[in-house]
Amino acid sequence: MQMPGWFDIKSLSDIASREDEPGIMRSVSYFHSLIDTEISKGIPSDRIVIGGFSQGGAMSLISGITCPHKLGGIFGLSCYLVLQSKLKELVPANNPNKNTPIFMGHGDADAVVRHKWGKKSADELLEAGWNVDFRTYKYEDHASISLNLSGCTNPYLLQSL
Repeated sequence: MQMPGWFDIKSLSDIASREDEPGIMRSVSYFHSLIDTEISKGIPSDRIVIGGFSQGGAMSLISGITCPHKLGGIFGLSCYLVLQSKLKELVPANNPNKNTPIFMGHGDADAVVRHKWGKKSADELLEAGWNVDFRTYKYEDHASISLNLSGCTNPYLLQSL
């Protein structure tokens, strides 16, 4: 299905089977260019936090993890990590964001981006040594993110700012 956004979603039943890698990588390049622009304006990279909801959250996770600059924080709401099978080759050799705080919030009633996809992404990142705080929000669906936003301002995410 063609969906305007950061990348095309080819299937909502098996998210990893047919990912739009060219579209995802175009968006990663765009996110990195935005970060580079802020750095060129004098903003220290470790004072930059990127995040988003749904596709924007997915792009924030992959863009933050693969960013060549140390970021202040990364957050994704109602999302999952795209290109998980290629993560090792996409992460810079010096891995500047290995210890960057990552916040992920997901409603357990999300029928669009399933809670288990977000949880699995967080678990895999944690297992690989990333600094992830994953929170489940009871009864929240895909459109209801008000409680998720409270996690984005918690001291865990903002500790380095």
